[in-house]
Amino acid sequence: MPESADNPESFAYIPIGTVRSPFPDIAGMPIQPGGARGIRGTIEIRSEFVAGLKDLEEFSHVILIYAFHRCNGHSLEVKPFLDPRPHGIFATRAPRRPNAIGLSIVRLAGISGNTLEIEDVDILDGTPLLDIKPYVPAFDSHCDAKAGWFDAVSHNATSVRSDERFC
Repeated sequence: MPESADNPESFAYIPIGTVRSPFPDIAGMPIQPGGARGIRGTIEIRSEFVAGLKDLEEFSHVILIYAFHRCNGHSLEVKPFLDPRPHGIFATRAPRRPNAIGLSIVRLAGISGNTLEIEDVDILDGTPLLDIKPYVPAFDSHCDAKAGWFDAVSHNATSVRSDERFC
């Protein structure tokens, strides 16, 4: 939502909830949900947003959009976890972005009141959640998609863990 109608280039977001995970530190976390298979976590939704969960339990997966709240500043070129060569930040999923926003697709295991049970969690404990969107295979999966430099290294995402290079 715009912070001010007079300045449409400035935005402020209110977290809708908090992600709880077994990862209190950045170092050692999975770098993608594929490397976090079976890792469980929860999302605590703020009470004023609980009504927005209606019908979400019908979906097997959800897209979480969250703030990289422990990152300071940004870099336009980075050496990502999966490649020793530098790449432009927009050709990576590294967290040191001009707008420190992350996304993960996780399995939705259940909803009870204001708590979502999730699996395949690759998110730092205490992360502010900005939005939830349902994962819709017909919209979100593209069999003809190319992954650039990731094509050669993405198989390593299941074993590579993060360090503190970006925060």
